[in-house]
Amino acid sequence: MPSLFQRLKSLWTKEQPPVPVSPQEVAPVAPSSSPQVLEPSKPDASLDQEYVYDALRKCYDPEIPVNIVDLGLVYDVQIADGQVEVKMSLTTQGCGMGGYIANEAAERIRDLPGVQEVNVEIVWDPPWDPSMISPAGRKTLGLPE
Repeated sequence: MPSLFQRLKSLWTKEQPPVPVSPQEVAPVAPSSSPQVLEPSKPDASLDQEYVYDALRKCYDPEIPVNIVDLGLVYDVQIADGQVEVKMSLTTQGCGMGGYIANEAAERIRDLPGVQEVNVEIVWDPPWDPSMISPAGRKTLGLPE
């Protein structure tokens, strides 16, 4: 059975050689096993969507070396009074890692200062497709833009 990466590549009819990527641009394949508290990128440490998306960029599908934001899996982030609601999808409905990925996303958000409650909901509408991968994700995967 082909890997998800191979299936993604096959969706493009024109095969192009992979784009060389420097080691600094390639994110780790899997997050570290020890939880990390993210330091705010802003001095006021306010909890906003950008801050949550930064945390979600540390979450990876274990089969793909691209974070869930650049894969286009995160559809919506809402924040109100310390409660963070995330709607995300998976690359396929049969993805056996869905629970793991959703839990990892919730843990990364929970580590942010000011977060009191997190709800990560997996949704299937709209269905995910490879066109949702960001340009950075395409570059990492060696896919055409």
